[in-house]
Amino acid sequence: MSLIVPPMPAPAPAADEIALQTPRQALLTHLARQSPVVAAPIFLSALAIAAVASREVPRGWALGWLVLVCLVLALRSVVLPRLARPGPASEATRMRVALAMSVVNGLVLGSAVVFAPWLHTVELAVVTIVLMFVSAGVVSTNLGYRPMLLAYLVPSVGSLVLVWALVGPAGSTPEMRGLGIVVAILVGLFALSLLAMGRRAWQQHVQAIAARHEQQRLTRELGAALARAEAANRAKTHFLAAASHDLRQPMHTLSLFGAALLMRPLDERSREIAQHMDGALRVLGSQLDALLDVSRLDAGVVRAESLNFALGDFVQRLCRDMQPVARARGLGLELDIEGGQHVCTDPLLLERIVRNLIDNALKYTERGQVTVRLRPIGERLELSIADTGRGIPEHEQARVFEEFYQLGNPGRDRERGLGLGLSIVRRLADLLGIELALKSIFGSGTTVTLQLPVVAAAEAAPRPAPPSAEALRGCRVLVIDDELTVRSGMHALLESHGCVVSLAADGAEALAAAHRSQPDIVLADLRLQDDESGIDCIHRLRQLWPDLPALLISGDIAPARLRQAHDTNLRLLHKPVDADLLRAAMVDALDA
Repeated sequence: MSLIVPPMPAPAPAADEIALQTPRQALLTHLARQSPVVAAPIFLSALAIAAVASREVPRGWALGWLVLVCLVLALRSVVLPRLARPGPASEATRMRVALAMSVVNGLVLGSAVVFAPWLHTVELAVVTIVLMFVSAGVVSTNLGYRPMLLAYLVPSVGSLVLVWALVGPAGSTPEMRGLGIVVAILVGLFALSLLAMGRRAWQQHVQAIAARHEQQRLTRELGAALARAEAANRAKTHFLAAASHDLRQPMHTLSLFGAALLMRPLDERSREIAQHMDGALRVLGSQLDALLDVSRLDAGVVRAESLNFALGDFVQRLCRDMQPVARARGLGLELDIEGGQHVCTDPLLLERIVRNLIDNALKYTERGQVTVRLRPIGERLELSIADTGRGIPEHEQARVFEEFYQLGNPGRDRERGLGLGLSIVRRLADLLGIELALKSIFGSGTTVTLQLPVVAAAEAAPRPAPPSAEALRGCRVLVIDDELTVRSGMHALLESHGCVVSLAADGAEALAAAHRSQPDIVLADLRLQDDESGIDCIHRLRQLWPDLPALLISGDIAPARLRQAHDTNLRLLHKPVDADLLRAAMVDALDA
């Protein structure tokens, strides 16, 4: 809302107060807010007129007129706020009362012209200027609403026109009559200009109210759209969590039996079949792990643990690990390292980022090579992964970081994953505070760069040696899982490590088995039947043996479940669990 005339500035009504009001309702609100603001300028103006008039008329008359002005101001301060509040009176009735107040205000202030026959030219000119000053302020006070503006201008400014045209100042000569007519015309023109300004002010007010109504409508529509999008996102998360859980259960069983099978003596052909089966399970497991990464990031349970390490050595190891994949695809994997600077970040999360980027570059490069380059740039290290693939069209480049988006994979080739790799990269880069940039020319390849701050080298802690196959021999393990096939698979795998295994389907069976043979460690499924959880089972067992080591194993990736497990400070392994990872986690828990 624009205020057209500045003599009596006043704050516009708050947007939230008038957003759903009509223009006239908003005007009533504005009048109520303006009433205490304009009282002081009007009183000072009336005081100036009374002071000028008291020099020529009896002071009692001037004082009486000033008291009358004050009474009108007091009446306005009581009536106008009530008009703004909703009540039984209709809007039309309240507007008529406000209009009457404008008439009273104009009549009382305009009645100052009764002093004109006693005022000389200079004194009458002062009264005229003061009344015109107040009239200019009325435009902003009434937001230019024409009926209300006329209700004030006609008695106040109109009386000035008549006085100058017909009466004139005291002691005026016939020659002065012409000057009085000129002044009357100028005052009349000023009143017309105020009406024109008022018309524009009212139009702007109406347009502002319409814009606020439109803004409210758009805000409601946007809110509804956001609610639908959030509901769809929750449904997607729920579906992915449920689907992942149902897929992970049999996969976990297969991986357990597969790992147990590979530890047995097999002929060459059988071992080859078992290895192919294990490889297929690992591919599928990596795709489910991508869903898990997204859910863990959504749940906010991923915490960065920064370490000081040489980035060059780190990148060399990753490239060495990825060389077999590159050779299998007939591609070159080149490494170009300048300097041996250190960085301080989470090496595991950074490895997830870099592996995803290299893997993605190898998947989308049909011929040529992928180049991993590390070079210092000022106080930062820039790690870039450049490929000679097909490149990404400019209009698609922002979308490659979206979930489930894949470029150039209409057949949904599963070897290319689920389209989550770059989404995970972006989220992890944000978590670690790493600058991530993508540059691609369609038909010429793509380069993704990471920038990390350089830090001073620190003495590295020695890495613990991986646990041997004999580390768990003789260990008493209690497995709690409501799936018979999972219990059987865990039994086969753990027995191959030399463990003594007890099995339980729920908390009651777990307590009974524990009383028969006190376990050294518990492996519990997070979600059991009948709303029972592995967390509850572990807590009950720890009431008997407070320091009992325990691990949670789950195929559930729902963010709420992940947060629940994270809050217990129990280590959570996700199905399908890699046999080496399970052995290492058990050894860590026992050592702790």
